[in-house]
Amino acid sequence: MKREVYADHAATTPLAPEVLAAMTPFLGARFGNASSVHRRGEAARAAIDEARERVAALAGAHPEEVVFTATGSEANNLALKGLLAGAAPERRRLVVSAIEHPSVLETARHLESRGVPVTIVPVEPAGQVDPDRLAQALGPDVALVSVMWVNNETGVIQPVAEIAARVRAAGARFHCDAVQAAGKLPIDAAGIDADLLSLAAHKLHGPPGAAALIVRRRTRLVPLIHGGHQERSRRAGTENLAALVGFGVAAERAGEWLGSAAPRTLEAAGRRLERELSRAVPGSALNGDPVLRVGSIVNLRFAGVDGEAVLHELDREGITVSTGSACSAASPGPSHVLIAMGLRPEDAHASVRFSLGGEGAAADVERIIEVTPTVIGRLRALAGGAMQRSA
Repeated sequence: MKREVYADHAATTPLAPEVLAAMTPFLGARFGNASSVHRRGEAARAAIDEARERVAALAGAHPEEVVFTATGSEANNLALKGLLAGAAPERRRLVVSAIEHPSVLETARHLESRGVPVTIVPVEPAGQVDPDRLAQALGPDVALVSVMWVNNETGVIQPVAEIAARVRAAGARFHCDAVQAAGKLPIDAAGIDADLLSLAAHKLHGPPGAAALIVRRRTRLVPLIHGGHQERSRRAGTENLAALVGFGVAAERAGEWLGSAAPRTLEAAGRRLERELSRAVPGSALNGDPVLRVGSIVNLRFAGVDGEAVLHELDREGITVSTGSACSAASPGPSHVLIAMGLRPEDAHASVRFSLGGEGAAADVERIIEVTPTVIGRLRALAGGAMQRSA
């Protein structure tokens, strides 16, 4: 029997058993509306308050700074739209990097269509934002700068603390999309002096349907959803009780995991995957900085093949991978991240993302190393035969 390998943890992670166990009672007998004042409502409110404390601890924030949302994309939308809506008339420009998640870039484009000036800062070939280059885009008209902590396609770690310092010196606000960083690196909203910071439960073995935007105390934010008083009137609507309980447990679990030896083991597995595939597959190369990245995300390009074809062939072998962001999977064009790094479209199309996680990562890597070179060789042979027949 083929060993099933899930190597798409950057897209979403499996629900941890302890998270499911914590959620289950709230899907049944412990249901309740946290806005109600009876005992059942008060119990629901207490459960959400506990989840808020756990998420705050993971993010280096105060519990009252945690605004629960449904998704990371919603959190990013709330950060950009909410802050720009309350910005002073003389400070309305938004600055983002060229490699941000679609939920940031598409929001920026929407805001631009509504008259908000937007500046997109290029990145270096290794996939990192240069703080000096970003500083050149700053000015007295800038309201907000948004740069992600870890890129979801390449795993490259951005110098967010240094960027935040430049933004603060320019009198602007800083938003950090930490969705891909949480659970992989220690994150600290206060430590990097971020005004806004986004998280999502499903990236750290929590449930879909639960996410958060950290809104530091000094930050004014106009809500996107109006109605009730939930989330200190910053996000109206009845809370997803079970999902938020799961988020809290997942956040606490992630904090404990980061304090163990497991991250080093996972990092070593990713580095081995990169090294062995680069050695076994001629014409392969790593996309992104070889050092300044989380080792569990390995984005490789294989010359002469189509990444989608590699994905489907590996899927036939029971190995689940990706060609980029899950939110961009339906887009027929090449990865905007890889294009922003200077790759040719054909090289971007030839790229595959392996993202590891879980206790079986080392065994998963061995299976990927065993199968992938054969898959690449077979696809190259087919491509070569097709070229000969068309000549």
